[in-house]
Amino acid sequence: MKTKVVIAMSGGVDSSVAAHFLVEQGYEVIGLFMRLGIDTIDTITRNKVCCSLEDANDARNVADQLGIPFHVLNFKDAFDRIIDAFCTAYLNGRTPNPCITCNQELKFGRLLDFAKMLNAGFIATGHYAKIEKSKDRYLLKRGADPRKDQSYVLFSLTQDQLSKTLFPLGAVTKEYVRQVARNLNLKTKDKPESQDICFVLDNNYHNLLYERFGNRIAPGFIKDRQGNTLGRHPGVPFFTIGQRKGLGIAFGTPRYVIDINPQENTVVIGAADELMENELVASGVNWISIDKPEEPLEVQAKIRYNHTPAPAIVYSCGPDKARVVFKNPQRAITPGQAVVFYHNDTVVGGGWIERKNTC
Repeated sequence: MKTKVVIAMSGGVDSSVAAHFLVEQGYEVIGLFMRLGIDTIDTITRNKVCCSLEDANDARNVADQLGIPFHVLNFKDAFDRIIDAFCTAYLNGRTPNPCITCNQELKFGRLLDFAKMLNAGFIATGHYAKIEKSKDRYLLKRGADPRKDQSYVLFSLTQDQLSKTLFPLGAVTKEYVRQVARNLNLKTKDKPESQDICFVLDNNYHNLLYERFGNRIAPGFIKDRQGNTLGRHPGVPFFTIGQRKGLGIAFGTPRYVIDINPQENTVVIGAADELMENELVASGVNWISIDKPEEPLEVQAKIRYNHTPAPAIVYSCGPDKARVVFKNPQRAITPGQAVVFYHNDTVVGGGWIERKNTC
């Protein structure tokens, strides 16, 4: 009897080829499209954002080509809460990563629930990452394609989730995936990449903030580190640590956002060297490959998706908190982003960067 696998099919080339690989490997594959209520065109790129009705049709077309059953589930309400959380983070002076939250709650939450209803042994996605078992522990590892590795956005997965998850693309490159799709003449073979945040249209989250929480956005002051007022801003949610453009203030040398204080409704700017910091505190820390360390732990720490991991020491300082001290100062450590710990190609754990460095 074949092992049953439910795969999340987004209507893109990655999940399409991942489904094909599973069929080739002899699984009983069931495609699932997560309906999130997005049907809009990005007016800049002229492309549909991901999870639209067009994507659902593309996913169904691929499922038909592969000869697998296909389901659509409506997760609009749950996804709407993720969007509200995204907006609220900006109101609180943070820069969120909603893809990680979506993984936590939908792709490896609701999807796994659906798989259990169907008595499926596994769920699968088109992420570029690997899962390996070592003794009695499941390890999350980098994908083989360094340009597409998505292990960073998967740091929050639990041992139970990892034990029931397959990543068919973990050992291949994006170029190979494209070639496979073309060889099979899949509907999605030449489909472009979706934008990073699927619900932010025109690459402008400001409009979304005004739409949802405009009554909570107010202008305030731009100051320097010494508290001197330098100008005014339209609202703290429109700024992020490290931002240079849109400050509306001219200096002889570049200035950047170095702090955001939502309580005082102020944005603090400074020179480039004021963006450099040696440490951070993370909350919501999830240890994947090891138990919570009792002693300081040497890692390579990654503070944003495109950040090159840097040598650091992690000090656990509570049930789910940690202090991370870098060997060399890092630029623009941003509250709301994830910090993920690596040992070689293995994800040790990770957490959420906080505003206050107390631990």
